[in-house]
Formats: sequence, C-alpha cells, structure tokens
Amino acid sequence: MADFSAYEMADAVRLSFNVWPSSKLEATKCVVPFGVLYTPLKPLPQMPVLPYEPVRCRSCRAVLNPYAQVDFNGKIWICPFCYQRNHFPPHYASISDTNLPAELYQQYTTIEYTLPSRQTAPPVFLFVVDTCLIEEELGHLKASLTQGLSLLPENALVGLITYGTQVHVHELGFAECPKSFVFRGNKDIASQQILEQLGLGASAQKGQAPVNAQGRDGLPAGGGVNRFLLPAAECEFQLQAVLEELQKDPFPSSADCRPARCTGTALSVAAGLLGACVPGTGARILTFVGGPATEGGGTIVAKELAEPVRSHKDLDKNAAPHYNKAVKFYEGLAKQLVTQGHVLDLFACALDQVGVAEMQVCVEKTGGLVVLAESFEHPVFKQTFQRVFEEGEHALGLAFNGIFEVNTSRDVKIAGAIGPCASMEAKGVQVADVSVGIGGTTAWKMCGLNNSTTLATFYEIVPAMQGGPPGGAQAGTQAAQQFFLQFLTHYQHSSGETRCRATTITRRWVDAADPGVTAELVAGFDQEAAAVLMARLVSFKMENEEEFDTTRWLDRMLIRLAQRFGDYRKDDPTSFSFSPNFSIYPQFMFNLRRSQFVQVFNNSPDETAYFRMVLNRETVVNSLVMIQPTLMSYSFHGPPEPALLDVASIAADTVLLLDAYFSVVIFHGSTIAQWRNAGYHNQPEHAAFAALLKVPHEDADAIIRDRFPVPRLVDCNQHGSQARFLLAKLNPSATYNSATGPAPGGDIIFTDDVSLQVFMDHLQKLAVQS
Repeated sequence: MADFSAYEMADAVRLSFNVWPSSKLEATKCVVPFGVLYTPLKPLPQMPVLPYEPVRCRSCRAVLNPYAQVDFNGKIWICPFCYQRNHFPPHYASISDTNLPAELYQQYTTIEYTLPSRQTAPPVFLFVVDTCLIEEELGHLKASLTQGLSLLPENALVGLITYGTQVHVHELGFAECPKSFVFRGNKDIASQQILEQLGLGASAQKGQAPVNAQGRDGLPAGGGVNRFLLPAAECEFQLQAVLEELQKDPFPSSADCRPARCTGTALSVAAGLLGACVPGTGARILTFVGGPATEGGGTIVAKELAEPVRSHKDLDKNAAPHYNKAVKFYEGLAKQLVTQGHVLDLFACALDQVGVAEMQVCVEKTGGLVVLAESFEHPVFKQTFQRVFEEGEHALGLAFNGIFEVNTSRDVKIAGAIGPCASMEAKGVQVADVSVGIGGTTAWKMCGLNNSTTLATFYEIVPAMQGGPPGGAQAGTQAAQQFFLQFLTHYQHSSGETRCRATTITRRWVDAADPGVTAELVAGFDQEAAAVLMARLVSFKMENEEEFDTTRWLDRMLIRLAQRFGDYRKDDPTSFSFSPNFSIYPQFMFNLRRSQFVQVFNNSPDETAYFRMVLNRETVVNSLVMIQPTLMSYSFHGPPEPALLDVASIAADTVLLLDAYFSVVIFHGSTIAQWRNAGYHNQPEHAAFAALLKVPHEDADAIIRDRFPVPRLVDCNQHGSQARFLLAKLNPSATYNSATGPAPGGDIIFTDDVSLQVFMDHLQKLAVQS
C-alpha cells in the first residue's frame, strides 16, 4: 500500500487521487470526488519565512513559485496557471540562475511571507459568561476563567459580558468601582441601539470625548477600546474583582420552569461591541453556556419544563417550533461576525442540550472552537479550556482574520470547500458550474484557524479542448502533462503580524485514451484522504439536503467504485479483489456507516452537530480516528500491539485501549478486572501485573495530552455498564444470534447490525453482477 503522508509532511496536503484523468467522462467514472485536504497553518520545519510582500501574477494573481518559467536575461517569469508573462519588481534585479530568490527553489513549494506594510495588532478575547447556573457550577466556571485569564498574553485585549435574564456589559476601564451596562434579554436589539446605549454610536461619540483617545497599537482610536477592552496586564485586578463578586442570576424561576437565559441577545451585544471597537482585526468571543436559551433571539425551547428540548425526531418531522427561527437568527449573527472578521468559540457544559445545533452555522462559518461537556467541573472542559491559551509544544497556534484563496490550472475548476469557512463570493472563470459544499467562489473567509484546521476543497475537471491534451495547444509540453494548484492563506499571526502562506503543488495528467489509465489512477489513489473527503461530503449532504438517504448513497458509491477499480470475473464473487491502495477503503466506509456522523440514534442534535463540526476541521489522521477508531492490546504474552477493531479482540486476560477521538477507553478483561479488584497490583510479588495496568494509562495520557478538544477518559471492565463505550465501536463478528458462541473469555455484541465480513460479501456479490 502506497504511503502518501510524505505529501502532508512537505506541503500539508493530501489528495484523493494523485493522478487525474484528462477527460471529464473518465473523471466521472472515478466515483470518489477529486479533492484536496489542506492544513494552511501546519508547522513545517523546512518552510522559510520571508520579510517582504509576495510577487503576484498581474493576470490571475497567483504567487511566484518554483514551477514558474524564468527568463533571467529579460527578468521575466511566466505564470504556470495562466501563462501570463510578468516582469520581476526592481528589487529582484540581481537574480540569475546562480542567485535565486527563495520562491524559486524547488524544495520551497510552501513559503510564508510577513507583510511589512500591515500594522501589528494584539489579539482580542471577549468572554461571554452564563450566570443561570447553580452555585457549584458557577464556582467551577469562575475558577477556570481566573486560571485562563492568567495564561493570556499580556498585550491581549480582554472584555467581559455576563448574562442571564439580562445582559451585563462590564466597563473595565472604569476602575473606581464595578460598572456595567444592562440590556433586556427578552427583546431583539438592533446593532445601532447597542452602540448608542454603550456610548459607541456616531451621535454619542460626537457629544463626548472618549476616555483615552490615543488608541492601542494597530487598533482604531476610540473610547470603546479603552473602556470595554483593556490589555490583560492592565485590567487583571479589575477582572478578578468582577469574577469574585459574580453571583448566580438573581431573577427567580418557578419549579416548573427553566431559568430565563438570553444567550442569543448576549452574543448580539458582544458582536456589536467588537464591531464598534475592533472591526477587521483578530478577535474571539469565548462563550460559556450552561443551559438552553429560553428568551430573546436564538431561543431553542420555552421556559415551561412541560415542553421538551427538540430531538432528531422532532427536526425530521418539522415539529421543533423554535428551531428554524433560531437558525435564522444565528445565520444573521454569522454574517455580521464574518464581515467583521471575528470568531465565535463555544464551550457548552450541561447535562441537557444548550442549542449547539442552532449555533452550529455561526461557529462553523467563523472557524470557532467548540467543546461539549457534562459540567464545568469535568476534565473535558477544564483541560480543553487551558489548552486554548497554552504556549510551547502543545500550543494550538491560534490565528485570526484569515482569507483562503485557490488558484488552479485552466482545465481544473473549483467546485467548493467544506470546513470552518464562509464564502467571499469571489466569482471567476475558475469557478465550477456545479457546487460541492460552499461553492460559487475561489476565496473563503476563515475568521479563526489554528495549526490543525484543515479545509477540504473539491474540483471539477473541464479540459479546454475535449479529446486534446489538457491545457490546450499553447500549454507547452510540460503543462500538457502537469496541472497546478496553489493555496494562499492571509492571516493575522498570534504575534500580531499579518502573514501570507503560499503552497503550490503539481500533479500529473493521465491520458484517458491510454490503456493503462486505470492502473495509473489506482497507483495514485490515497484511500485515507478519500475516506475523509467522503465523510465530510456525506456530513454536509445530511445537513443540507432533505430526504437524503445516507446509507443507500454510501453503499451505491462504494459498489460503483468496486465495479470501476476492482479486479474480478463477471458473476464470480470469489474472484473479486482490490489493489492494496483500495483494500482498506471499504472498511472505512463500513465504519463510517456505523459512526456518530451518520447514525444519529442515541445522540441529541447538539451532540451530532458537535461531532460533525470537529470532523469538518480536523486533519486526515485525526479524522480517520473519528471514522475508524484504533485499538491496542496489552497482555503478559508480549509488548503492546495493535488489535483488530473486532469483538474477537476481547479476551479475559488482556487490557484494551480504544482511541475513538472523542473518548479514550481503557477496557479490562474479566480476569484482569477480578485481579485488580482483589488488589493484586498493590502486592510486591505482582509487580508485572502492576506494570501491565500502568502502561495503558500512560498511553492514554499521551493521547489526551495531544488532543483538542480533550477526549473523555473511560476506565471500564468487561461486562460492566461502561463497556458499551468499547462495544459500540467494535465489528460485531459475534452477536447473540451467531451460530457459534464467543471464544472462552471473549464476548458478544447484542445487535442486529451486519459484520464487516457480511458487508464485504455483499459488496463483492453486487460489484461482479452483470
């Protein structure tokens, strides 16, 4: 099996096919979409950072790259995308074939520029805190906030909004005593009203001089920045005092009613405040929610407890009375935040649903972080929140206010993107007629991104001369055999600098008339990237297409792929085989069909939205773990080793470690569990047993340390209630109605789902049918 991870190490890219057919018809037969998974800010050790603006083509605006043809005598370069001849700027006058700038070195296909003409700006963090919590929960949240504030960079600007029945905007610049502006939570407030009441509107600012009008570095001068947003070093004491005195929302609610919680109104006020104070610079709204919104914009349920919070069944039947109105509210808020370049981060901690499904559009379009936990005391929340501000090896590398652009060769058109982004409506000849995901554009806004944020972009092959070589007659020999893709990411670095990263890649065309076209396509197929692209695509379709039959669609696509690329004799299922480059792909699809992204049973709409949001932003490796978890086995018989994701891997004398991305499960076989309960691991003569129990925990800690959001750790025993976390992910090769029972010490799964073997048998049978 070919290993395509080298492409990811070099340029942070993975393609479903690394060789593309030269005809649209042949491309359609490939079934799996032609797509690229790109991680714009992935740390690349060999990447140079240049202290000047990039040189861009005057026609298509592509950036100078190693694939450009250069005339050193005439100081001209030819763009590989549009074949435009461009003159080098004056400061490139000394270049020659022995004196190349970094952009033309073959190994620097990814390069980053620090844009000196842009001002540096400090990051802005606006905390929006729910106070409709029980005293104990509020205490845990205040402790985490206090710790988080101490980890902020000293130059970062900080603001605080608290809400319950009403919204309180705290004026941190008024140091004499705590002061806040109050908004009613049960009415919609226009942006202009918010600004007028805060003294940030045009008329208000004419009538009074701001408190301190010199402004902050890189930010517009104005009273708002100095009243509501202050550097962490200056307002630390003031913030600590406000948090210490913060009380549970004082408005009472009767025993048969939910508290009045105006989450949507609080976020509207936060967006209005940032829009007035720091438009167009990097800012994040960190929202801490402990229950469902019951008042104002974005309401998801009535106050009366007699009305249940909507379920998947309610959404399918269109029986959720508040859902569509709440989604429309958050779509409007998303549009406002994207225009301002600001991010909405969501930390939702409650046993009930809080409205993540409704807020999904806003969080995803702004590239926000999302965390779902049971309580503000839970390690999932506490450790994840700490990681947001962590520095060093495990830093997230938060970046702000990004713009992502794609340039392609003439015969490739951009169908769309799926990920944490919003369309910038950049039309052009490179835009495909049929959209996949967020389409109709060549540029997307990415308000928030970090080191692992990964976008999926999809392409359509449209040869300029059908039947001729791609690129047309003028393309030349090299371009007729190759096509090029370039990804440009402008963003505000965590240091405050504005940067631009350019990645340019090339791949080869294969002539559709060539008898070996199938073998070439097979050799270039990356089944891991293809599985992740399909998972994102099916997730997007489930969110946006009514009456979409997911399982049927996935099965039909897999059968077509097997018919196209399998090796078999007609009507002989036993003759079917896949090349190594395709061999694991059906297994990925089997697990995707059973995953939490497709099967919504037993999950709430909030949980489903959370799982899909994380899938749509993570790297290939992390996404694969979500689709098909990894299983390690520990025993006395040898060192730890990978185990099949199958119920047959359970044995009485082994410990299993399951990494399902959102949860990490340490599962003890029945014999191991009995010995542990008897305390044998505490006795000196059983040091080997103590070591066996310790290793899985160390490996689990290592997984948790590198993961964001932090997964839930489940420590369970065979036949125990929490063993379900493992059993739900295993292939049910032995069930309650199997002809043969489990091996001694093994286990069975109580399910009617088919096993992987039955699934493969059916696939082979349907693929070889005449």
